[in-house]
Amino acid sequence: MEKLFQLSKRGTTVKTEIVAGITTFLTMAYILAVNPGMLGSIEGMGAANVFTATAFSAAIATLVMAFAANLPVALAPGMGLNAFFTYTVVFGLGYSWQIALTAVFLEGIVFILLSFFSVREAIISALPPSLKKAIAGGIGLFIALIGLSNAGIVSSEMGTIIGFAPLKGPALVAVIGLIITILLLARKITGAILIGIVITTIIGIPFGVTVIPEGFSPISLPAAPLFWKFDFSQVLSIKFFTVFFTFFFVDIFDTVGTLVGVTTEVNLTDKDGNIPRVKQALLADAIGTTVGAMLGTSTVTSFVESSSGVAAGGRTGLASVVTGILFLLSLFLSPLFLLVPSAATAPALIMVGYFMIKSITDIDYHNSKDSHSPTPYLNFADPVEGIPAFICMIVMPFAYSIAEGIVWGLISHVLLKVVTGKAKSISPVTWVLFVIFILRFFLNS
Repeated sequence: MEKLFQLSKRGTTVKTEIVAGITTFLTMAYILAVNPGMLGSIEGMGAANVFTATAFSAAIATLVMAFAANLPVALAPGMGLNAFFTYTVVFGLGYSWQIALTAVFLEGIVFILLSFFSVREAIISALPPSLKKAIAGGIGLFIALIGLSNAGIVSSEMGTIIGFAPLKGPALVAVIGLIITILLLARKITGAILIGIVITTIIGIPFGVTVIPEGFSPISLPAAPLFWKFDFSQVLSIKFFTVFFTFFFVDIFDTVGTLVGVTTEVNLTDKDGNIPRVKQALLADAIGTTVGAMLGTSTVTSFVESSSGVAAGGRTGLASVVTGILFLLSLFLSPLFLLVPSAATAPALIMVGYFMIKSITDIDYHNSKDSHSPTPYLNFADPVEGIPAFICMIVMPFAYSIAEGIVWGLISHVLLKVVTGKAKSISPVTWVLFVIFILRFFLNS
């Protein structure tokens, strides 16, 4: 374990990594219920078949991340992308689910090629240091909002855009769990977030939030996946390209944003903010997407919920090994882990928001002693550095998208550099991204 995952070098232990891996799994296990429910609503797919594809593709991608990149990042079919698959591509545009899976499959193949040629790695390196810090902070706000929303603590049905809902049922259980989790963290209890999830799940039983069905049995056999159900008949059409581009665009920047945010939080980046073994990390994402499409599910991507495992002490790929194994076990134990309600995982997500948003304090720091560095000082009070970081952070929760936060943050970064006479400090890759982001608005209009 020590040789394979460099535990001592990263200041962690086997026990800590196991707790972190379990914590990550429990905070993202909702995808095993949500994804089959969403894609299963499409006639011909079937929730049970999608469940198998979801669990198996998540396990494969997460294990590749563990052994190839040695990062505590778990992967699974992404939220948002599954909604686009179901409600836009199939129900909206009228494509069959076979054609939608074909778009996901081709996206994965392209991602594998781009990973080998380091194109995605170049995209990450092109992100300004201030935006890399802001991405972690924005993810913190975003994931906290996910937790609050999943538990029903906040709602858009309060007469305002968003507001606090009455504290009853799941919302009350989540608040109780949040208080317990905060107290455990304040006492510096090892595995506080995981313990909080377990206690909150138990508390949810008398409230009717944690539901134990009659004749409950923790063991079930997995259904067969929808293997190789592709339709290549329309891949040359313009409408198909729009579908492919949307899958491609959202996945690449959701993954980039998550990797930057998680590795920044655990100080795995180097002095220039670069992610170790990023090519292997991006390859894991690409392999997961390709395998997922072959098995019958939407795009697989790195999950921001990995931050909960990081907050529990995860620092290496061993945490991802644990998460991947649990995804495999979930194929047979789905009734057991599905007992964990969203109200029990919400406190973990909210506290992860606290851990992640701390990264914005690093925007005020001395980045390099090299006087030739484009940004030797990152100063949040400087509008050229601070405003793009601010825009990046607030767009993520308000647009409910990591990718949109990166887009608007980078566009504002380039524009401010140009109008202040600092265009020479913009890298060629950043210029390419800027042009792509601008063109994207015309393609989507």
